[in-house]
Amino acid sequence: MEFDINQVYPPSEDTFLLIKAALAEVKPKDSVIEIGCGSGAVIESLKCRARYVLGVDINPHAVYFTNKKGVNAVRSDLFGSISGLFDLILFNAPYLPTEKDEKLNDWLEYALDGGENGREVIEKFLPQAVSHLTRYGRILLLISSLTGLSEINSLCKSMGLISLVVEQEKMEDGELLYVLRITRDLCSI
Repeated sequence: MEFDINQVYPPSEDTFLLIKAALAEVKPKDSVIEIGCGSGAVIESLKCRARYVLGVDINPHAVYFTNKKGVNAVRSDLFGSISGLFDLILFNAPYLPTEKDEKLNDWLEYALDGGENGREVIEKFLPQAVSHLTRYGRILLLISSLTGLSEINSLCKSMGLISLVVEQEKMEDGELLYVLRITRDLCSI
């Protein structure tokens, strides 16, 4: 298979916002996994700041180019091929609401297509992420105002999770990007 960088989501505003939040959150003893590592820019920024880092992507092109940066990356659909617990889980989720006629039918679609409501992948991700999270672990989830902040907060609450906006940025078109820090509500356990 020939690998094509054009089939990998390039670092963009959302990437840099997640890097900013991740650098503020990571601790030297953390075991970190990034689901949907894309270009590898986020997980690469943490490789010297955490005990262990791993990139994961369903896109074989993304896995190839992340590995070329010297960051261990594996191919998996979310946590499907992953075992173990992590202190910090990162995900720049595909958050764009996408109608069937808008689908790209290529590898980039996995980075962008959030389903009709923009939350389909996030709704699959969160339960899987919680089962791979250490007791005091944290999730940094990047979403858009198009995804529905209140809907994601409600989903987290229904799962016994606490979600807080730790970073946000307004785009030129008025869209807001949010990084949510999600933890277990230890009072409800």
